Amino acid sequence: MTTPTILLVDDEASVRQSIEQSLQLADYQVKSFASAKAVLAHISPDFFGVLLSDIRMPEMDGLELMQAVLKIDSEFPVMLISGHADVSTAVNAIREGAYDLIEKPFSASLLVDRVKRAVEQRRLTLENRHLKEALENQNRIGPRIIGEAPAMLKLRKMVSLIANAETDVLIFGETGTGKELFARSLHEQSKRRDHNYVAINCGAISEQLLESELFGHEAGAFTDAKKRRIGKFEYANGGTLFLDEIESMSTATQVSLLRVLQERQIERLGSNDLIPLDMRVIAATKIDLKDAAERKEFREDLYYRLNVVTLDLPPLRDRREDIPLLFQHFVLVASARCETEVPPLNRKALHTLLEHRWPGNIRELRNMAERYVLLGESVNFDFPTLMNSNEMPAGLTLPDQVACFEKTLIVQALTHHKGCIKAAMESLGLPRKTLTDKMKKYGLERWRFLKK
Repeated sequence: MTTPTILLVDDEASVRQSIEQSLQLADYQVKSFASAKAVLAHISPDFFGVLLSDIRMPEMDGLELMQAVLKIDSEFPVMLISGHADVSTAVNAIREGAYDLIEKPFSASLLVDRVKRAVEQRRLTLENRHLKEALENQNRIGPRIIGEAPAMLKLRKMVSLIANAETDVLIFGETGTGKELFARSLHEQSKRRDHNYVAINCGAISEQLLESELFGHEAGAFTDAKKRRIGKFEYANGGTLFLDEIESMSTATQVSLLRVLQERQIERLGSNDLIPLDMRVIAATKIDLKDAAERKEFREDLYYRLNVVTLDLPPLRDRREDIPLLFQHFVLVASARCETEVPPLNRKALHTLLEHRWPGNIRELRNMAERYVLLGESVNFDFPTLMNSNEMPAGLTLPDQVACFEKTLIVQALTHHKGCIKAAMESLGLPRKTLTDKMKKYGLERWRFLKK
């Protein structure tokens, strides 16, 4: 968690300056405002800090400001300052949600002590929210999407926002970036999760068979069609149809798919009866369909029909801060399956993992983790496709690499000692406070590592 910020509001410049100096001497970061309205843009449910406001101000007074802030976050600590306080004012302010009320004149030590308590209260509130969210994520239906890179946080939020929407979705990403994982997650977090999730790889089926696979057929519709067959569209009715490698679909089949997406009904091959459909279509591609449409290699109308919501999955080389976390996850999964102990990852191996280009993305990393579990420290980490300095994308500075390595060592120690802080700090050679501070820094909760 970052350093707390004190938002100070007072219309008197001399008072603001005096309070600001007192708080800065106590090592607090302070942002001062002359009016109440100016501070509202800085208030958010995840803001780590405290609001310190005078009550009597023009336009919007401190009590009105407090009410506006508590509408944004009902647990936000608002401390009010008044030179005209009486018992009724204090009682009403606390009753309406004020964390504290300080009467002028007050000493710097009293102010700092009250602010310190409010900051600790805010820290506990945010930590409890984070823990609750983490527990909800652990219990959430659907595959686990791992990663703390900004792009992954944004994608997880998008998945939760659109999971129950009726719109079709296009997923773009290189091979091995997890397109089907996101498709399954969308399905299993949606209200359609009790119905079928049907996946079909458009590039793995010949053009002659694809329409039969999708639409189904009646007996006698063509040679060897000896009995009725339910197609993927019909089988996915009520649920989700995932079309992987949609760029491989022939132009003729694209026309048929477009009609299904628009009309939400099909005819089996060899039949004239219309079958209504209620399904969600998620399509995935590893190429830019817009460019393909401009080159006449993909139907433009189908592209725009699919491109209502697009999830753009980053390649692993663009989210390298997630590599240690993903590798550790795959190692734990493989070791549990193989029932074997996992040797710790040495510094050279981790450095090599961070510098590798990962052309196979997460799939390649998972395979490497499984080989590491099977072969241990004898596994070959000498990749032929390491990044050089001119290819290295921005983002992984030396401090970033050090942080990745440090976090991985702490995760390994906590995992090995099943969440025992004392044993972990002894194995890492760290004081208890240093270890707990670093755990806070990297968002590592002890309960995640406790033996179940």
